[in-house]
Amino acid sequence: MSRAGAPRDGDRFVNLTGPRVLPGVQVMFPFLLRKVWTSLVPRTGAARVIPFRRAAMMHNPSVTWIGHSTMLVRMDGMTFLTDPVFSHRVGPASFVGPTRLVPPGVPLAQLPEIDFVLLSHDHYDHTDLPSVAALAQRGALFIVPLGIGELVRRAGGAAIELDWWDRTEIGTARVHCVPAQHFSGRGLTDGNRRLWAGWVVQGPTQRFYHAGDTAYFTGFREIGERLGPIDLAALPIAAYDPPQIMRSVHLNPEEAVQAGVDLGAKRMVAMHFGTFDQTDEPLDEPPVRFLAAAAKHGLDRERAWTLHVGESRRW
Repeated sequence: MSRAGAPRDGDRFVNLTGPRVLPGVQVMFPFLLRKVWTSLVPRTGAARVIPFRRAAMMHNPSVTWIGHSTMLVRMDGMTFLTDPVFSHRVGPASFVGPTRLVPPGVPLAQLPEIDFVLLSHDHYDHTDLPSVAALAQRGALFIVPLGIGELVRRAGGAAIELDWWDRTEIGTARVHCVPAQHFSGRGLTDGNRRLWAGWVVQGPTQRFYHAGDTAYFTGFREIGERLGPIDLAALPIAAYDPPQIMRSVHLNPEEAVQAGVDLGAKRMVAMHFGTFDQTDEPLDEPPVRFLAAAAKHGLDRERAWTLHVGESRRW
């Protein structure tokens, strides 16, 4: 793996495996038609929501699943958010894009004081500008991959931009930007002009990994070797069907477990499921497959977690 930052093709970033091969129209067009239909006729199987408990949310260390890839993390006296999305719809306009199937597990107004916010990439379901603007008004500092700082500043926030393997220090935490296999773009002309990444937050006693959006790739092992031991890894487990489109950019549940094993993570928690209906697999299938795959690796429910939206868990 390259240690000199993310590779580029001119002014656009590329994955370590090279440029992404795009699926043909014979695959994409029927898929888009199916997603138009499910936007009109919502499917069942969304994640279960439970009332959040502030005391549990403020335990140190703890993780609270707010929904999708949004997590509130407490560790070593620091409090931070990952990929905060509190909007009802994610897309380029208020009337375009997937709508939430379940409300945020913790309302934005009920969040505790945040030390920093991590953004993994610029897609609308991970960099939600209304949420960024609201957190910026509260004085939150954003730590982002290269190129995303401009979006944060446009929303009124301050950002530190990092390349792969760069790091910055916030209070007691050392935040490392690490490789992922994905892509970026919010429109027709900005594809891959902003970097995508995962994050390792290293504190005096705990280490937390957030994968962002990623496909399976060989980089998980090196991340664990260089920045482990990882105490808790948050891994995306959904948006994998049809595989002709999704295999190169998202993990399926079995790959998510393998990624956690490659990382050497002591515990892993599932995310990126049950909040937005983005792909073809049944909404309630990913967590079932994730736990089954974990069991095959000898990982019990104390080491592989699926949370309800709003649920907090100590680690």
